[in-house]
Amino acid sequence: MEKMTQQSQKGFTLIELMIVIAIIGILAAIALPQYQTYTKKARFSEVVLAVSSAKGLVDVCFQTRGAGVLTNCDSAAEIGLNEAGAAAGTHVSSVAVATTTAKITGTGATSVDGATYILTPTVASVAGTGGGAATTLGTLTWAEDTTSTCIAAGLC
Repeated sequence: MEKMTQQSQKGFTLIELMIVIAIIGILAAIALPQYQTYTKKARFSEVVLAVSSAKGLVDVCFQTRGAGVLTNCDSAAEIGLNEAGAAAGTHVSSVAVATTTAKITGTGATSVDGATYILTPTVASVAGTGGGAATTLGTLTWAEDTTSTCIAAGLC
């Protein structure tokens, strides 16, 4: 009698390989958009940093020669901002200070879809001493403007 020996199979079946490829495809479909958003946020941080430097200049101007109002610190020239230098980053297109409001707008380059980051300053006012009229104090607060396009894009 002949002895039959059965060799054990080595390797994977076709269905096992197809399942593994399907799982990898699903994971890639989920991870890729998340990674792209993450990298855009990282690039957009350059715009936020550029706006923050201009914000610091407005703060210093307001404390040193603002006299409680923003009109002394509401242009790039008054605060000493070099707009070309502020926009020198790879992902920053421009940084501008709006005259009369001191609102600071940073615009991203095409690498961040041209998204904008806008900060709006507000000067606090309280009632005068002895029940007098409201007077402006030297307290400056900043808020992210709701018209910033980075909000809808999820970048800031």
